[in-house]
Amino acid sequence: MSSYRRIAHLDMDAFFASVELLRYPDLRGEAVVVGGGRAHQPHMGPDGRRVYARLRDYVGRGVVTTSTYEARALGVHSGMGLMKSAALAPDAVLLPPDFDAYRHYSRTFKAAVAAVVPTIEDRGIDEIYLDFCARPDDDMALAERLQAAVRDATGLTCSLGVSVNKMLAKLCSDLKKPNGITLLAPDEIPARIWPLPVRKINGIGPKAGEKLARLGIHSIGELAATPVDRLVRHFGAHSGRWLHEVAHGIDERPLSTDAEPKSISRETTFERDLDVQRDRAALSGIFTDLCTRLAGDLQRKGYAGRTIGIKLRFADFRAVTRDFTLPVAVADAPAIRRAAGECLKRIPFDQRLRLLGVRAGNLVPLAAASEEPGAQGKLAF
Repeated sequence: MSSYRRIAHLDMDAFFASVELLRYPDLRGEAVVVGGGRAHQPHMGPDGRRVYARLRDYVGRGVVTTSTYEARALGVHSGMGLMKSAALAPDAVLLPPDFDAYRHYSRTFKAAVAAVVPTIEDRGIDEIYLDFCARPDDDMALAERLQAAVRDATGLTCSLGVSVNKMLAKLCSDLKKPNGITLLAPDEIPARIWPLPVRKINGIGPKAGEKLARLGIHSIGELAATPVDRLVRHFGAHSGRWLHEVAHGIDERPLSTDAEPKSISRETTFERDLDVQRDRAALSGIFTDLCTRLAGDLQRKGYAGRTIGIKLRFADFRAVTRDFTLPVAVADAPAIRRAAGECLKRIPFDQRLRLLGVRAGNLVPLAAASEEPGAQGKLAF
């Protein structure tokens, strides 16, 4: 692959859950779900053994932050309501999230990676892109060295995908989890990528997957063989062309290694389209989780945002954004949620939702930001 761009995507394996297993090693091999509250903190029983909360006993509106691979095998995934998860895995252990610990391990693994490959695009608390182009090392050897560096620094595992662009690298990092490495050259796309389901492409969510299936398009190869004008007709000009390009492995986005980010965001595509009224509890939990994660990203990177924005994508793929500028920059989850809630009030909800995102822009260094709360107001969710 030396004659091509060499971009790697490094993704920590079930990151939050794996950090919890460092603290509670007796849970290794069990279905564990992170997403409870303080009431679900483990405690010592009268016999001196640690007692864990179980998912079957959960009552509330919370959502799954993450889960171990054993829980995922039972159908429990991030963003799912905890009550729904309890029906799938009632005996799973439920732990409250510890974002301070996750931020610590995030900083630690990234420092270990930077000592090996310094050109990094930070994509969040548990994933990064790396530029291998300046390194003469064999890609497999370099990926193995990065895995060892992460493991030695944190005790955690990660998976890597290495290919010619960010889209393919991210796709590949998910193919051999956990603790896997996947290398992909451009001439291997037809044999190794085209047989995969279209949902493997980052950005094709459940609704788009269903729509493609109705058109008789199930695999990436079938998507690549579909005329671009047909895709444009059904998905619009921008999305149709994008679908055509990614199916052929085309992604020209450069690595963004700027020291000063312009904005920081978190978003999620739902497993099914959600109704604002009927699924209000689930949406509220997801909304809170996104704001909490965004606050963690801001604090870890040392920024606060004066402008908080939201992004919605409806069932018909129409995207809507709204921004709310505060008198002071904020980095705490409650203030972010209040401001994002103000944005939501300005949107008519005439369809189900398939994606929700929260963004912080107009960034300033955290040290210069006021500790005053942001805009007040009743929340839309």
